[in-house]
Amino acid sequence: MRSRLLLVLRLALFLGCLLTAAAAGYHFSSRAGLATLRSDTLHDLELLASSVDATVTRYSHVPSAVGLNTEVLALLRTDDKQHTPHQESANRYLEQLNAFLGGLAIFVVDMRGQVVASSDWIYSDNLLGQDQRKRSYYLAASRGAPDRYYAVDEPRDEAGYFFAQPIRDETRDWKIVGVAVVKVGLAELERGWMQKEEPVLLADANGVVILSSVPDWKYTTIKPLSGEVAAEIQDTKQFAGHAIHPFPINILDDDDRPRLASFPDAPTLSGGRHLKVRDFLLESRRLPGTGWQLLTFADLRPARADAATHGALAAAATGCVILLALFLIQRRRTLRSRAEAQFLLERANAELEQNVAARTADLVAANDRLRAEVSERQRAEQTLRSAQDELVQAAKLAVLGQLATGITHELTQPLGALRTLSGNAIEFMRRGDDRTAQKNLQIIGELVDRMGEIIGPLKTYARKSPPHPQTVDVAHALGNALFLLDQKLRRAGVVVDNRCTKGSALAWCDQNRLEQVLVNLIGNAVDAMADAPRRQLRLEAGLGDLGRLLVRVIDSGAGISDDALSHIFEPFFTTKPAGVGLGLGLAISQDIVRDFGGDLTAANHPAGGAVFTLDLPTPVLPNT
Repeated sequence: MRSRLLLVLRLALFLGCLLTAAAAGYHFSSRAGLATLRSDTLHDLELLASSVDATVTRYSHVPSAVGLNTEVLALLRTDDKQHTPHQESANRYLEQLNAFLGGLAIFVVDMRGQVVASSDWIYSDNLLGQDQRKRSYYLAASRGAPDRYYAVDEPRDEAGYFFAQPIRDETRDWKIVGVAVVKVGLAELERGWMQKEEPVLLADANGVVILSSVPDWKYTTIKPLSGEVAAEIQDTKQFAGHAIHPFPINILDDDDRPRLASFPDAPTLSGGRHLKVRDFLLESRRLPGTGWQLLTFADLRPARADAATHGALAAAATGCVILLALFLIQRRRTLRSRAEAQFLLERANAELEQNVAARTADLVAANDRLRAEVSERQRAEQTLRSAQDELVQAAKLAVLGQLATGITHELTQPLGALRTLSGNAIEFMRRGDDRTAQKNLQIIGELVDRMGEIIGPLKTYARKSPPHPQTVDVAHALGNALFLLDQKLRRAGVVVDNRCTKGSALAWCDQNRLEQVLVNLIGNAVDAMADAPRRQLRLEAGLGDLGRLLVRVIDSGAGISDDALSHIFEPFFTTKPAGVGLGLGLAISQDIVRDFGGDLTAANHPAGGAVFTLDLPTPVLPNT
């Protein structure tokens, strides 16, 4: 009991050391991996910030150029600005300038807050006549301060970033006469973010997400909106009626340390790509000049996987060190035990020498008994060898018996055909019809040759031999089989419905073997319909779903029982009376069909009777 308790304590101590090493390795690796991941994420964040800044600020000088155009100034000096030559010229100038720059729109607002000229004047949903009085960029620029502003155009539901600058008239002592506005699209940035494997978002100064690679995050707020800001957004229709929802998780505004973000559900990126990760490292950066905040989410799985690997390695290394220490301690104990054993052995050796003489007599007697046992075992071995030879001979006789019964079974039908043809030949010669008699004698010769080939399939049942496949017309093979069984079919009163026409079904197999199988199947079908009130044999051939040829032999007998169906292709299994069949025909037929890449199956037909299906390969035609 004490030793078992000591063993349990040692195992607990060993496991505690391993767990401590694993936890330490995981902790330090996790910290290092998190630092590396944060460094890489900050680098990516710098690149994204540069891309955003380049996209947004490259149009900031355009409003100044608009304010210098003479047509724009002339339009603003006119009291009635609608449908005037100055408005048309200003529209065309803004259209050309916008086409050159590639922005969304450039327009001019007078001091009443109405859009009097726009680059999109040619479109039906243009900005002409829109009221901009509540837009913050207009209010700031009309007071002389350039401004920037993100908003969604309500008529088009089109988001953009607006640059606004006051237009001053030098003829009126540089008085502000209007506001020039450039609308920049951010769709290019969003399309670029679609290729990233990790989520990215851009929030404005109020914390509302205006761009995101996760569509569900757009128009959410990463921090609570004050009542004043929410009212201003609703009053100015900054987001064109889009509802502002809270962000799925709480994001603390802290740039001094890495932040871990865990989502209840994995985000879905643009294009319907589903992420399998819910835990991220969150990094953010403020963009100068805009008050915007750029946030990126880095996948924590690689860092955690590396930490887990390093923890496992630390545990393995600690285990190796502990095992090495135990091995050295055990070795020291072994050497000490060996020295003690050597001392005891020397003492025992002295005692052994004293007992050698006394035991010599016992050894001699034991040697005599051993010789007697050896002789007895030699006789037993000779008897065993004789029994093995008899078993080998019995196995050979069993194989010869199977071949003999197979030959007897397979030669029965050709011999019957020979008997029929020879009788017909005698009758035709008596009638003087030498041509028909000669044809029958020729068929007899072919049957004699074919009887010599019957032994080949029987050999393949016991020992496989390579077939000689070729393109075979199944209709021709069926015709030969029906001819051989013509007398049997007539005596049994069987009506044959042969639906296989010449040239309609081609198989890749050995014709002689196929005819042998068909003769066996048709003969079995005739025997199965012996007691049936309606005796009809149907033969079909056609292509299956996989492009293979299916040949079916369907009878109108009583069908096959479930028990017989599970054993029907086993050797020496037969449903015929004793002395009628040996039970080898179907087994040999299935083996023949499988030799040239086919199969033979049996089932009960839905309309009654049994159906045997030959699944045969088809020849490969050229240019297919």
